[in-house]
Amino acid sequence: MTSQPREFTPRAPIALITCEAGRSFAQSVADSMNVPLAPSVESWFACGEGKMEILANVRGHDVYIFQSTVGNQDERSVYDRFVMLLHAVEAAALSDAQYITVVTPYYPGARQDKRKGRTREGISAGLFARMLQVAGANRVLSVEIHNDSIAGMFNPSMAHLENVFLTRHLVEWLVSQNLTGDVVVSPDVGYLERARAYAEELSADLAALSKERDYSQPNVVLRSTLIGEVEGKNVLLVDDIVDGAGSAVAAIEELKERGANNIVLACIHPLMSSNAWEKLSEVRARAEKEGWSFEFVGCSTVEHHDAPKWYHSFRIEKLVGTIVQKINSRGSVSQVQRDRE
Repeated sequence: MTSQPREFTPRAPIALITCEAGRSFAQSVADSMNVPLAPSVESWFACGEGKMEILANVRGHDVYIFQSTVGNQDERSVYDRFVMLLHAVEAAALSDAQYITVVTPYYPGARQDKRKGRTREGISAGLFARMLQVAGANRVLSVEIHNDSIAGMFNPSMAHLENVFLTRHLVEWLVSQNLTGDVVVSPDVGYLERARAYAEELSADLAALSKERDYSQPNVVLRSTLIGEVEGKNVLLVDDIVDGAGSAVAAIEELKERGANNIVLACIHPLMSSNAWEKLSEVRARAEKEGWSFEFVGCSTVEHHDAPKWYHSFRIEKLVGTIVQKINSRGSVSQVQRDRE
């Protein structure tokens, strides 16, 4: 007779702490858990230095520190926010927290996970991993990190990565919002396996674009080739990150040239840097002029409070709150990712 999996009592009293850029996300997670945020103060000096002070006793606690490294919450850079996160982690470690988990939905530097053929450059994903664990983090909870191999950049005797996959929950929400398609398309072969998971969940066809990049320039695609069939079909174009939106627009143009009908662009991390919104607004205007529909979906890993009406945000805070509770009670995170709402 096989034993049934069971959860244990909380491993330590739970404490939720946030840096300022992550406060909106953290507050939503805390509300879903019915757990208050512990008071803390983030300070910035005139010279640009910062510090974090925790205003509650966290000795012996299971501490979760939230930070949003991208988004327009303030004028701070990714690096400013990351260093403030390090200050918060060290503050918790020096306050004798028993466990420290960093919750950063978008892992900074995740696209810098290898050298891409050039020898004299760093690997930022690994650098950030080392900095977090040296500061005192025992775990980093992130959402659909760009490359699973980043988990191997952490020293398992110090910290490890908890990579949360949203596929099943996002697909269920897309269906409820009527934001799906007849065929799921990956914008490149690197995301093909994740696109296949979407296609299997939706019982849809699968296609992919093979992109040839110029790595001497950021976000430059020289040409793309379609693998599969989209003519006369509604398309769900899926990706993990939309940053400058150049690749997304190029993919949409290629799909329209190949006869695709309506297009939904769905991503996990809508970074939307520079003039990305303007680029997708032009796509939306073209769609309205030509009589087809274009919708854009992103997850709340990145906040966009002034987004247009054709942008749809999938809120993940409740899911993250459930995962935090599972970690605290030594439950199964994998089961949460598999379960439907």
